[in-house]
Amino acid sequence: MGHTAFLIIDMQNDFCLPGAPFEVKGAMEVAKKIREALQACRKHGLYVVHVFRYYRPDGSDVEITRYDKFVQVGGALIEGTKGGEIVDELKPIEGEYLICKKRWSAFFQTELDNLLKRLGVDQVVVTGVQTPNCIRGTVWDANSLDYEVIVLTDGTGASSPEVHEANLNDMKNIGIKLMTVEEFIKSLPNPPKDDLVEKIRNNVLKAKLESRA
Repeated sequence: MGHTAFLIIDMQNDFCLPGAPFEVKGAMEVAKKIREALQACRKHGLYVVHVFRYYRPDGSDVEITRYDKFVQVGGALIEGTKGGEIVDELKPIEGEYLICKKRWSAFFQTELDNLLKRLGVDQVVVTGVQTPNCIRGTVWDANSLDYEVIVLTDGTGASSPEVHEANLNDMKNIGIKLMTVEEFIKSLPNPPKDDLVEKIRNNVLKAKLESRA
């Protein structure tokens, strides 16, 4: 059986603080819920991965659809700036993993997939902001890469409750597990996992052996 990793996505000052250049409304309330889950994960020894993004000061690596906004706000999410730092409530501690991404998905052109496979992880718990963009992009890629996925409904957030709920519903409809932070904490140290890849392998092998009999 594989392990479960806890992912925290884009909980940086420039996304989360009131009045920040790319503020996601309500992000600091989400941070409080993530902190509850994070503390429980630390207690039970789950792998923790902090995912964040840095842009170059000249904007040369910003998404083409975000570039105008980046210029308008005078730059944001730049390495070495206060805005680029992870919010104080969720600061990484020694032994936790850091992944820097340049696009919506935490898996796109990063070492996250390699890291998780090396650690024997086959399930990820996704938290952070915001739901229709980096959360959804990460979840879709995780599903495509054969990870089982849990999304914490109150440990993620979007610009409005309507957008948040619509995207949660879309994810649920492709088979993603949805849990509240409270439900997730109560499930530790063994959050629900169906071992789907193992099930598929066993079924394929069984059918192959039966065909030879």
